[in-house]
Amino acid sequence: MPPSSDTAHLTPQVPFAPALKAWESYLYDQGRSPNTVKAFLSDVHLLAHFLPPDQKIGAITTADLNRFFAWMEKERAVPCSPKTLARRITSVKSLFRWLHQFGVLTLDPAEKVAQRSAISPLPQVLTEDEVAAALEAADRHRRGPKPDARPYALLSLLLDTGVKKSECLGIHLNHIDLDSPGGPLVFIRYASPSNRYKERKLTLPEDWLPAYEEYLSQYNPVDRLFPWSPRRLEYLLEDIGKDAGLGKHLSFDMCRWTSAVQDYLNNIDAEKIRQKLGISKIQWREIKMKLRQLAGGE
Repeated sequence: MPPSSDTAHLTPQVPFAPALKAWESYLYDQGRSPNTVKAFLSDVHLLAHFLPPDQKIGAITTADLNRFFAWMEKERAVPCSPKTLARRITSVKSLFRWLHQFGVLTLDPAEKVAQRSAISPLPQVLTEDEVAAALEAADRHRRGPKPDARPYALLSLLLDTGVKKSECLGIHLNHIDLDSPGGPLVFIRYASPSNRYKERKLTLPEDWLPAYEEYLSQYNPVDRLFPWSPRRLEYLLEDIGKDAGLGKHLSFDMCRWTSAVQDYLNNIDAEKIRQKLGISKIQWREIKMKLRQLAGGE
């Protein structure tokens, strides 16, 4: 591949820093998000600090890279999880693949560095009986001497929509459309343009609406649907779990995974589950495998 405008000034004799600067420009030219570029550069800057200050890019060998990753994994004072190590290997491979493809390096020293796969452990989910017990515990607050619809409104919303904690906290009252022709909806929106692909419309169940109306009349939120700190809502879920006698730490993440597993068991189309969760096709590969395992498949 002929040199690009980013690599035209690079040779095997240049130090690491100019190569990184050119790679940064290339990543932005390719439309990568600022967060993605920042993550790539952060990973590769560690390699720059590990190597001698005057190291030329053409003199870096596969052995150098393997020593770096061995140091990262076993010797560096800051712990490095398997998932982080796998990401850093990917970042370094991406840099040297670019240098090789555009003719700066005749050989790619990262090509033979073994890639690590790091799949995080299976998350905990609620069984059908536990879902029923949790909803019943939350509903008791609605029927008590001092009616409180907040626990049920929060829990039911999470189990039905599968939204993340940050997404739940970002829901505003004007994101809820009760008059949509196809039924009530909630819009999941993001402030950052780089996250616009995660935005989506999610159907709200009809049986959630009475609790929602009760909650509005009791708390009178003005802007955000749940105008409390993340920790306060986490405590609220924990209390529901204790009231239900779950023996599990009820959390936003557990509700999200439980919602996805329920959809999987109900034979909802895989693409619809992916879109509901607001994740990329690359992320979906691991998520789908975990859903299959959680649902009792191989």
